Amino acid sequence: MSSSLNNCSNYPCLMVHRPSDFSSPRFSSSSATPLFGCKLKGSSIRCESSTSTDETKTSKQMNLLDNASNLLTNFLSGGRIGNMPTAEGAVSDLFGKPLFFSLYDWFIEHGSVYKLAFGPKAFVVVSDPIVARHILRENAFSYDKGVLADILEPIMGKGLIPADLDTWKQRRRVIAPGFHSLYLEAMAKVFTDCSLRMTTKIDKLLELEASRGEQKIELDLEAEFSNLALDIIGLGVFNYDFGSVTKESPVIKAVYGTLFEAEHRSTFYIPYWKIPLAKWLVPRQLKFQKDLKVINDCLDELIKNAKETREEADVEKLQQRDYSSIKDASLLRFLVDMRGVDADDRQLRDDLMTMLIAGHETTAAVLTWSIFLLAQHPSKMRKAQAEIDSVLGQERTTFEAVKKLEIWNH
Repeated sequence: MSSSLNNCSNYPCLMVHRPSDFSSPRFSSSSATPLFGCKLKGSSIRCESSTSTDETKTSKQMNLLDNASNLLTNFLSGGRIGNMPTAEGAVSDLFGKPLFFSLYDWFIEHGSVYKLAFGPKAFVVVSDPIVARHILRENAFSYDKGVLADILEPIMGKGLIPADLDTWKQRRRVIAPGFHSLYLEAMAKVFTDCSLRMTTKIDKLLELEASRGEQKIELDLEAEFSNLALDIIGLGVFNYDFGSVTKESPVIKAVYGTLFEAEHRSTFYIPYWKIPLAKWLVPRQLKFQKDLKVINDCLDELIKNAKETREEADVEKLQQRDYSSIKDASLLRFLVDMRGVDADDRQLRDDLMTMLIAGHETTAAVLTWSIFLLAQHPSKMRKAQAEIDSVLGQERTTFEAVKKLEIWNH
């Protein structure tokens, strides 16, 4: 297997080139997650920055409000933290482009751990894997969720991310058994089918451009992977096909609307949305309420349908179901049918909302930056491709086969 790769610059977008010889039977790597054995026909890829380096590193002029806000932030947060570098500047630097772009620029400037003091809030931004493990795994209960829980609670309620410790422990014990081996085997098929949608879409785009005499297309990697992850979560978690890879769904538009609002709330000066009647008088808050209603109506209907067809059984019995033949193999079906666990509709809705909102974004980010890094290291890309060809071949991907992928699993 061969592929042509150029080094990427700072941020990932995908440029796919179609060789002039369409009859070639050879396959090469694409952004459509090779983990699932899906490949684009005869294409090569390179990543390019969607924002120029000069643009991303130029801070806007700080105004009087920015200076006053930063002084207040440093005063309330205790000023400097030892020798930790501090990123300061105009709050407007955080707007007008995805938040990650600014965070990445400060990572390049200040390193993998720095204090972010913009506007009324201060954060410690951690990108170092050892420090992240210390916080998240080794000392998880030594830190509270702070502003994250406050921002996400209106969206996810008592879902696993914003939940208090007791609720988190209880819901994790209930949800974890749903990810058993037969379910994961069934999900391998869902992953493959959804990934094939994506590669088919890209192939069609390439063929369309080829008919116009063009040899390349440009794709936003994160957007494509977000759509892929949303379709997988929809089918795998609550047996609902968004079809977002190939069409625009009102529910998906609402999901993105809530994410934009969460980002807005994490960086704005004051929590004006807590002011009485603000959610009905401020246009963006009114839109946020409408977006939430669209998602909640969808989830409520799915929960209602699942409960109306409930077939109660013990956990062990549920884990032995023939997931290859049942119509609904979703996690929601498992949770509703589980004997002795009568979660109310609100809690189920919070669990599903958390998986929908948080699950797709993190998955899309991992896939995006995995491809970005592989594209920067062609030898590692070729090694990963060779393993996929050797282990998966041209057969349908199975969960057992995925476990044999040593490179991708380490």
